[in-house]
Amino acid sequence: MAEIKVPELAESITEGSIAQWVKKVGDRVEKGEFIVELETDKVNAEIISEEAGVLTQILAEEGDTVLVGQVIAVVEAGEGAAPAPAAAPVAAAPTPAAPQAAAPTPAPVVEETSGERVIASPAARKLAREKGIDLAAVSPVDPQGRVRVQDVAAHGTAPVAAPQAAPAAPKAVVAVDESRVTIEKMSRRRQTIAKRLLEVKQSTAMLTTFNEVDMTNVMALRSRKKEQFFESTGSKLGFMSFFTKAVVAALKKYPYVNAQIVGDEIHLNNFFDIGVAVSTEEGLVVPVVRDADRKNFAEIEDSIADLAKKARDKKLGIADLQGGSFTITNGGVFGSLMSTPIMNGTQAAILGMHSIKKRPVEVNGEVEIRPMMYLALSYDHRIIDGKDSVGFLKTVKELLENPEDLLLNS
Repeated sequence: MAEIKVPELAESITEGSIAQWVKKVGDRVEKGEFIVELETDKVNAEIISEEAGVLTQILAEEGDTVLVGQVIAVVEAGEGAAPAPAAAPVAAAPTPAAPQAAAPTPAPVVEETSGERVIASPAARKLAREKGIDLAAVSPVDPQGRVRVQDVAAHGTAPVAAPQAAPAAPKAVVAVDESRVTIEKMSRRRQTIAKRLLEVKQSTAMLTTFNEVDMTNVMALRSRKKEQFFESTGSKLGFMSFFTKAVVAALKKYPYVNAQIVGDEIHLNNFFDIGVAVSTEEGLVVPVVRDADRKNFAEIEDSIADLAKKARDKKLGIADLQGGSFTITNGGVFGSLMSTPIMNGTQAAILGMHSIKKRPVEVNGEVEIRPMMYLALSYDHRIIDGKDSVGFLKTVKELLENPEDLLLNS
């Protein structure tokens, strides 16, 4: 007999929801075969069977929340079909086994008395259990809201009972006329997106500055070279490679835009891992193009295309989403003319691209109709001053208006 457990996916992921069972009780399962899809805060993960046999028990239904290490199914030796009838009555009996797999379950009783799931390191959870501290009452130093051992230790040994009084306030239940309102439960990912964006707004001094770029030369260069580019590289030449190259060059010139605050320190990143926002059915995700400064135009285009496809196919891994130092988001693909993008996680800034629109502009004392795009840079004013933010955006603008200069920065 082999137990199927929720695997450890990343340090920050402690639970997930059963998205769908690919196999049902009584089905034959091969070793390494995908049997259930797990939805987490960041990605959907495919859980496989480590042994060949028959799926005899399913201990968590679709939509259930499960913890890392929890047993969610049992595979036994056999050829299938025969064990299936026995699975139904036996399914209720193994419930005593659940406490064994869900050994971490006592932790949330202390950690979540406020009703909100807290992101915390395993060591912090252990210390909180020992001291009887509600993790939701602990104030983390980490800008992302992650509770660490130091936070729990600084909180002291206050009993959990006190914070329980606060959640008693929202007692009123609002009646909803379901004939007039469609109620839709927020997915785990949408809840996480909402929480992260709210945390950024509340924990940073976010400000947005704007500029506009004349796309005439980029569009002309792309039009002239796209067929030759495709023939020589096999990649399609889009605008994102130009913007990524311009951003990397500007980040090298203005290093604080490529930094982050960690406690009372500023960490200046000496790498250029550029996040590219991708819209999916479940919400926005930001996979990362690693070492963008070392990639040529074709490699950047290929990386972005590959990450976007993986995002749409729900194949992104945790590694694809971690460690970005700066983010680019393109609202122009949806027709946005101007916006104020919200920064991603602990990053110090994000660049927003928008629709290209022909507008009258002054060129050498004459009014001409040019394809123009508004650029928006949202940044954390705690570490980036106006001089750097405006200079960064001006550098991006100048490089895009003179795209041949990008070759000098490659």
